[in-house]
Amino acid sequence: MKVLIVGLGSIAKKHCKALLSIDSRVKIFALRSNNNAEVFQNVINVYSFSDLLNINFDFIIISSPTFLHEKHISEMIQLNKPLFIEKPLSNSIKIKKLINFLQTKQIKTYVACNLRFLDALIYAKREYKNSKINEINAYCGSFLPDWRPDQDFKKGYSANPKMGGGVHLDLIHELDYLYWFFGKPNKVTKFLKSNSTLKIDSIDYANYILEYKNFVASVVLNYFRKDAKRTLEIITESKTILIDLIENKVYENGIIVFESLQKPMDTYESQLRYFTESINMNNKNFNDIREAFEVLKICI
Repeated sequence: MKVLIVGLGSIAKKHCKALLSIDSRVKIFALRSNNNAEVFQNVINVYSFSDLLNINFDFIIISSPTFLHEKHISEMIQLNKPLFIEKPLSNSIKIKKLINFLQTKQIKTYVACNLRFLDALIYAKREYKNSKINEINAYCGSFLPDWRPDQDFKKGYSANPKMGGGVHLDLIHELDYLYWFFGKPNKVTKFLKSNSTLKIDSIDYANYILEYKNFVASVVLNYFRKDAKRTLEIITESKTILIDLIENKVYENGIIVFESLQKPMDTYESQLRYFTESINMNNKNFNDIREAFEVLKICI
């Protein structure tokens, strides 16, 4: 298996490790813009697009900063290979024309939202999506300076809106899994702000209200919570269900009904295994570029 990666940041390195777990013989190439770029493990650095033309890749991973996704997807179309695109799809809905072109070319796409492969969410989707739901609350709060402690968080892409930073885009997972569970909401109301004690330019707090036929889902996201919390609460006519995404556990009325030893890194391997299998079997995969675009529209 031969895989090209565009953008070799922290998430891309997780994808590299996942690929090696799936196939120890995989050859990973990284298209680099800096001739002095580091060499990561056994990844082969490539510095020119023309050098890619003679390599028969199985698929391409787009894992560059969000604001470069449209540019890099446009360039990689020339190779006519399946595209595995790191979330979020883009920081602009102007990408719609490119989506239409990709579909015309019939290029297989998948937008990587690894929480769709988290055991606790898979269990919750199976067990509760058809329950009589009265209310849903999704919450994700963590402390941005802790994300990459070896870097100045104010200089990273998350703090820079021009690079596609912002908590609503970084943590689009919550909107994505609700779309995965329940489909497109009938109405979306949102409040986005950037005036916390972090003093960054990008959006650091997001609050969404998603209106469905029989219930309302609230989504709260932030960059400034020091004690990280990531939960999904489903209130039905008879139960209060709490999914703790960090602990990978599900509670009903305070009692654990499901727990998993699965680690976050396992979800990266699961989604890449799923994607490679969908290519090999020529199956239609979920969360393709058009589905991800619907989530992006809810987000921005």
